[in-house]
Amino acid sequence: MFAVAAVGTVYAQDNYEIQVYGADTVDPGTTMLELHTNYTAEGSKTVIDGVLPSNHAVHETLELTHGFSHWFETGFYVFTSIQPDGGWQWVGDHIRPRVRVPESWHWPVGVSLSQEVGYQRRDFSPDTWTWEIRPIVDKKLGPWYLAFNPALERAWHGPSVNKGVEFSPSAKLSYDFTKRITGGLEYYGALGPITGFDSAADQQQQFFPSIDLNLSPDWEFNFGVGVGTTRSTDHLIIKCIIGRRFSWGGKRK
Repeated sequence: MFAVAAVGTVYAQDNYEIQVYGADTVDPGTTMLELHTNYTAEGSKTVIDGVLPSNHAVHETLELTHGFSHWFETGFYVFTSIQPDGGWQWVGDHIRPRVRVPESWHWPVGVSLSQEVGYQRRDFSPDTWTWEIRPIVDKKLGPWYLAFNPALERAWHGPSVNKGVEFSPSAKLSYDFTKRITGGLEYYGALGPITGFDSAADQQQQFFPSIDLNLSPDWEFNFGVGVGTTRSTDHLIIKCIIGRRFSWGGKRK
């Protein structure tokens, strides 16, 4: 789930979980605990349409994902925001079930599909109830890794309801420099309704040079600095993801 600022006249302070998904799911009997920390170094500076400014806000998201089988997992998010002048506040919660094509099918690429539904407070987003469906395709080619997430989003309550389904693609290209260090480039966009994209200036476009550290099968670490390239995008965001897997007797892949 990624959204950066506003499209047209509707502004949102999101930036809670900035991640391009891979097709893998969490192993059965395993729980993945992740902390997403995102700092907006340069963003909106005034209250717009009742939404608090994002400039110098720190967003902390707790993500808890459990694997129920080799092809099904469910994730749960708790979004919070630390405002420069308003302290630490709860923003909302989402739930995300996901299924994948089993490895036993021997497809040439990894494929999975997630759906995410949840609520966010009006102070942080004009659209309080939203839904997302995210197809995920990825492929490992030697030291290279590619992932594409052509997500579709829909607002169920708020001013974006009349826009219908909107297209928010994301993608990642990375290279294993060593067994432990991977460098890459991540892209996040929000292009507008599928019936007619927004103008280029009103679309959200952001690029994150990133690094992944492969220190242990039980740990996940990702760090990136994002640069927005349109007026509707927060211009500079620093993100960090730290994750830990806990096995409860299931078989690890």
